[in-house]
Amino acid sequence: MRAPQPPSGQIRITILLATWNGAAHLQEQLESYRAQTHKAWDLWVSDDGSSDATLAILEAFRAAESPRREVRIVAGPRRGHAANFLSLLCHPELPAGPVALSDQDDVWLPGKLALALAALQNAGPVALYGAQSIHTDQALRRIGGSRPPRGRPCFGNALTQNVVSGHSATLSAGALELVRRAGVPEGIPYHDWWLYQLVSGAGGEIVIDPAKVLYYRQHLSNAMGAHQGLSARLLRARQVLGRTYANWMAANLAALERVSGLLTPENRALIETLRAERPHPGLSRMLTFRRLGLHRQTRLTTVSLYLAAALGRV
Repeated sequence: MRAPQPPSGQIRITILLATWNGAAHLQEQLESYRAQTHKAWDLWVSDDGSSDATLAILEAFRAAESPRREVRIVAGPRRGHAANFLSLLCHPELPAGPVALSDQDDVWLPGKLALALAALQNAGPVALYGAQSIHTDQALRRIGGSRPPRGRPCFGNALTQNVVSGHSATLSAGALELVRRAGVPEGIPYHDWWLYQLVSGAGGEIVIDPAKVLYYRQHLSNAMGAHQGLSARLLRARQVLGRTYANWMAANLAALERVSGLLTPENRALIETLRAERPHPGLSRMLTFRRLGLHRQTRLTTVSLYLAAALGRV
């Protein structure tokens, strides 16, 4: 049973946390939820088979927070990070309403939920919000930070890259309903990239906040995506030409084709054109990419994308 609305009338939001052997930093993240200026939140956790103290920490947190709020812990699908989050988003008992995604080893700044909800109130009914992060080492010492994308978020960009970091993502009630209608896609590489594609493809609004709303710990499994500067842009340009990136794009396109009925007519036609052009690499496919408005956030990586299309890599 969901906790009742507080007397203040704040919008109630559900935090969605995916965990797997996260005991080292989980308590700090849970305490940052408690420190939120927006107090009307519940927590749903999908644990993907942790063998450390993660579940014990979560059970203690649930006991401490009851009955003022719901803390629900469910078993994850054990098919990786993306499937863990998406299965939680599509859980049949998850309450309707806005949801905020959370990683297990970040630390939220106190205004994170309030900023996201304020932005969504000024957006359309189907909206995905993302913000920036302060990059830190394991001890939360600052080493950098993210920046907003240069260009306007749109479906033509979403097909080629993600600009909405999952750990900052908040979905409106309408966006959550859309995700649940789409279900859990098979084989996609990243849940946040999928959310960007699905919401923009369905004509929803993508809201990018320049504010930094959390501390993002860097370690070997996530550091590549946080790199900035020319060297990082060169690395990404090389990756666009690689087989892994091509496989990512193919998996995403296949998933979008399966839910094409949820897309706008214009974006559905775009997907159909890409599918028809798939067997025809070379100049024709490169020109199709350009005509359809597929692009990345920098000129260098967009040129790499078009070159990859001409070579039959994507």
